[in-house]
Amino acid sequence: MAVRSTIMDTNSFRPEMESALDPQTRQLTRERAVLGPAYRLFYRKPVHLVRGRGSHLWDADGVEYLDVYNNVASVGHCNPRVVEAITRQASMLNTHTRYLHENVLHYAEDILSTMPDEVNRIMFQCTGSEANDLAIRVAQSYTGGQGVIVTHEAYHGNSALTSKLSPALGTAQSLGLRMRMIPTPDTYRVEIAGQVANECSPEVFGGWMADQLAQAVADMKRHGIKFAAFLADSIFSSDGVYPAPVGYLKPVIDKVHELGGVFIADEVQPGFTRTGDAFWGFQRHGVVPDLVTSGKPMANGLPTSLMAARAEVLEPFASSVPYFNTFGGNPVCMAAAQATLDVMRDEDTMGNAKKVGGVFMKALKEFQAEHACIGDLRGAGLYIACEIVKPGTKDPDQRKALDILESLRGNRVLTSVCGRYGNILKLRPPLVFSEDDVDWFSTAFGKTLKECGE
Repeated sequence: MAVRSTIMDTNSFRPEMESALDPQTRQLTRERAVLGPAYRLFYRKPVHLVRGRGSHLWDADGVEYLDVYNNVASVGHCNPRVVEAITRQASMLNTHTRYLHENVLHYAEDILSTMPDEVNRIMFQCTGSEANDLAIRVAQSYTGGQGVIVTHEAYHGNSALTSKLSPALGTAQSLGLRMRMIPTPDTYRVEIAGQVANECSPEVFGGWMADQLAQAVADMKRHGIKFAAFLADSIFSSDGVYPAPVGYLKPVIDKVHELGGVFIADEVQPGFTRTGDAFWGFQRHGVVPDLVTSGKPMANGLPTSLMAARAEVLEPFASSVPYFNTFGGNPVCMAAAQATLDVMRDEDTMGNAKKVGGVFMKALKEFQAEHACIGDLRGAGLYIACEIVKPGTKDPDQRKALDILESLRGNRVLTSVCGRYGNILKLRPPLVFSEDDVDWFSTAFGKTLKECGE
């Protein structure tokens, strides 16, 4: 099967690979046929996981792995405080938000306290796709427009609406006729007036990106489409992870507002203390969104998501369209979300992300100095991109990146790739990642690079 989706097909198992599998794994992959052909498995030899704790996972044979990819279990796999909160609430009641319950109200107030004062309303869903879907509807109702702008390799969900705004899903996924894409903010390759973007000031680089957005809005206008929203993940995760220069989003968001649109900050990946600089990724750039969405990390893996909004932006939609999500904001998920937030505060996951992320980046830079295939390293906190290139160039080397992934899997380290060319190692572990875990990764990475001829 030809590679079509950068986030789904790059690091994936294909049926023609099954001859290399042991009998049990081969049988399990065959039994997955009942799920239909749309699903994907990681790795040429899929991993059969049965247990997790913190940043560590165990397979069915008892082999231990280091998880350097999973932001869903944000405070660690099977965090005991989250498990206890889930168990306690599930033993009493689980129902929906058309009844009164303290959990949803307490959590709503608590999570809003982490956001700018202007963002003062919140609604709950089950998935990030649902949160982004709702945010787009709210933005369109507020602005009276339909046009949405995203970046070239963005991923924002699986609903009928959000999938058409997710070019990372690949060539088989049709995109919306009223959407436009602007270039990935590729600070490694973009040049502005002869200067590489990663050497530019936030104002210069942000000005370049704002110009790209203005051109997209002008094209919408020529086609009779009114601009509604710029939807972006503030660390541009699927695009390849571009966190710096800090502040470059401010000129972009200023341009969004100047042109009559709203900014939807998709915080599924950069939010919840991951960058080590702020609770939310957008806060690093000194901007206040009109709408904020999040999902995966907020309840440590339970299907929970949110859409927060400025009251005046939410009003036109909410005063005219009733919204009900049966399990969005249910007491069990809210208990899990509250426990997750409490752990983040009590164990200072933001401080840990900054400290351990710094140690992690330092270790990677030592490898970069010795291995020409590592073209660029960039990141914030516990979100790091390691770009694999053909030595002496900036040409992406997807084959080498995938070989490195497979070798890391053999050395009991799990991660994946991202970016337009599928050549960027996406290092995004649980927020409880430790310096000992960095040592484990470094040992495995050194061995992997030798195995891959580096």
